[in-house]
Amino acid sequence: LMFQYSCCFGVEVTMTNAAALYFKERFGQSTETAAAIASVFGFMNLFARGLGGLGSDTYNTKYGMKGRLGWQFFSLFVQGAFIVAFAFARTLTGAIFALIFTSIMVQSAEGSSFGIVPYVSRRYTGGIVGFVGAGGNVGGVMFAAIFRAFDDMKAFYIMGAAASLSAFLSFTIKMKGQTSFVTCGSCLSGGQGNRKKSDE
Repeated sequence: LMFQYSCCFGVEVTMTNAAALYFKERFGQSTETAAAIASVFGFMNLFARGLGGLGSDTYNTKYGMKGRLGWQFFSLFVQGAFIVAFAFARTLTGAIFALIFTSIMVQSAEGSSFGIVPYVSRRYTGGIVGFVGAGGNVGGVMFAAIFRAFDDMKAFYIMGAAASLSAFLSFTIKMKGQTSFVTCGSCLSGGQGNRKKSDE
């Protein structure tokens, strides 16, 4: 979860600056215009993070913890795909739309992450929240270093690939008292039996 959060909140921290520079250099926008366009990423915060948490709760109701993990996988994987699409956008309009959908999925993954956190350890919830949250800052530093080491196109590609690959960690997450992909062969079967446990 810590690494997954580094691949969503870390992306958010990095995209705020990287997107503005990208719009300026790739599409010839002025500094002011590029910054204004990039600010769209932050505006998605008004609803998208809550949407991610709502999605996690909705799939938990239907499929138990496996539903939360499945939503986590989806959010991170699609997030990575949109980051790559943003990097390869050939038109300003296409890049803006890719940025908007990237932001929605980034915020969704953040909300989804903290939909899972309370079930990791009821006794040490505060500590788990701290560790997972710290992962976001680590991710910001990590991706900033990548943008310093590579050109923007390659850096966006690496960041997108990291996010999508981190999604597969959802299949390895195992929590005491909760069913998961590790303990079950089918990702969506047996939700009824786990629903009560994940809501307790």
